[in-house]
Amino acid sequence: MRYRLWCAALAAALVLPAGAARARECDGVSFPEHVTVQGQSLTLNGLGIRKATWFRIKVYVGALYLAHPSPDATAILKASEPSEIVLHFMWSVSASQLRDAWKDGFAKSAPAQLPQLRSRIAQFDRWMTGAKSGQSMTFVHVPGQGIEYLLDGTSRGRIAGDDFARALLGIWLGQKPPGRALKAGLLGGACE
Repeated sequence: MRYRLWCAALAAALVLPAGAARARECDGVSFPEHVTVQGQSLTLNGLGIRKATWFRIKVYVGALYLAHPSPDATAILKASEPSEIVLHFMWSVSASQLRDAWKDGFAKSAPAQLPQLRSRIAQFDRWMTGAKSGQSMTFVHVPGQGIEYLLDGTSRGRIAGDDFARALLGIWLGQKPPGRALKAGLLGGACE
């Protein structure tokens, strides 16, 4: 029996390439366990689904990557480490719908900081051209540099300031997220 187990383990090791990437899935959308930001490996902290309207339309699946995974939203928002959030859209959203969602999100996430964030939020809004089903938005935070926004892997620009990065991440992890289940999923809970 031991010999068979040893042979099975050896066969698996030979079939899988070294460092084969594992992935996690949420509602049919797959995300890698790790991504690299400026040479640093980030680990998938959690996955969640953004649902909207009374009909509970699945708008996107979100993935949160951190240098040190944590279920503590406050600690994540205070951390001075790279992070990445990916939104894979399952429903097409217009530019005006995105802008309205960002406006609401920033107002709930950082109401006291809105005056100093206003011009950067306006720049961020100018980059919003809508998102089609199947597209992904990625927001990469590098401490001291701010947030880089990518649409389907293509950089659209960078917004300076760790305060902007915290306010953006606070949309999902703050006290008033767009959905409690989404926040719980991003913090490592079940993807619902």
